[in-house]
Amino acid sequence: MLIADLLEPDLRLIFCGTAPSRASFAARAYYAKPGNRFWPTLAAVGLTPRRFAPSQYGQLLDLGIGLTDLCKLHCGNDHELPKGSLDALALLEKLRLFRPRRVAFTSKNAGQAALGRKVSCYGRQPESLEGAEVWVLPSPSGLATKFWDQTPWQQLALSLEEGGSEV
Repeated sequence: MLIADLLEPDLRLIFCGTAPSRASFAARAYYAKPGNRFWPTLAAVGLTPRRFAPSQYGQLLDLGIGLTDLCKLHCGNDHELPKGSLDALALLEKLRLFRPRRVAFTSKNAGQAALGRKVSCYGRQPESLEGAEVWVLPSPSGLATKFWDQTPWQQLALSLEEGGSEV
């Protein structure tokens, strides 16, 4: 396992990416590559009270937020990952075990791999996974700048403030 999961029972939200970048692997911290929008976006939309440094990722548990990836054995950009390395079944087992209220995929690639279907739009998805409300968000990676839109992240934050709908 490259970077340990940050999970515990009954979280209000788990973010799930595809795999750690090489910079995240080197730092042993989630979303550590300079230029990644993950940490600034969490603060900007109000999911965190301030901007955390990647090395402070463990503090997200205090806010009811967890972190994991679909690929726990390899790092790098999505196109560099070995075929079949995104383990949706392992994610489903984690969701069964930890029972979060929501799971938010931090890219369409991650969402599509977990849902087993093409994702046509960002935001809340019609299905749930193991009882968790499903969201697909634009990738915060600097490599995905042309797809960046903070709006679905803001909608996710608002759903948490409002308590969201029951799934």
